[in-house]
Amino acid sequence: MNRSRAMSIREATREDFDQIWPIFHEIAAAGETYAYPRDISKEQALKLWMDTPRKTYVFEEDGQILGTYFIKINQAGPGDHVCNCGYMVSSAARGRGLATAMCEHSQEIARSLGYKAMQFNFVASSNEGAVRLWNKLGFATVGRLPRAFHHPSKGYVDAFVMYKWLET
Repeated sequence: MNRSRAMSIREATREDFDQIWPIFHEIAAAGETYAYPRDISKEQALKLWMDTPRKTYVFEEDGQILGTYFIKINQAGPGDHVCNCGYMVSSAARGRGLATAMCEHSQEIARSLGYKAMQFNFVASSNEGAVRLWNKLGFATVGRLPRAFHHPSKGYVDAFVMYKWLET
């Protein structure tokens, strides 16, 4: 029997953080993709992921949160037309297109919130899957920060600044 799964991306609530935390903790503790402390506390993560951003979303399948992203202003004042996003996918759900779906969704949300561009400030060059995906989705690498990211097993690797103008 082939059962269809109920999948959706929706705005997160504070109550969702109990399901977001294991995803966040796994990724932060690995230290391979985000410049967060590897021993970040749940309270610190809640503030970073839920309180600071303008909005946070979850990718949900049959009531289980498998991925999440935030959207926030990148710079205030004359730069307030550019947003920044961060995406996390549970290791159990990687390779299923969740990051693609969330990035496409975030671009729609960004446009609806009045942003004209999206910028990723610090993409570890060793995060080849993300770099490949962001390129595929139209982001250009506009800056390279030599040896700016300290990867736990690869040592000091470059970090990229990636950018996409959202208006056509």
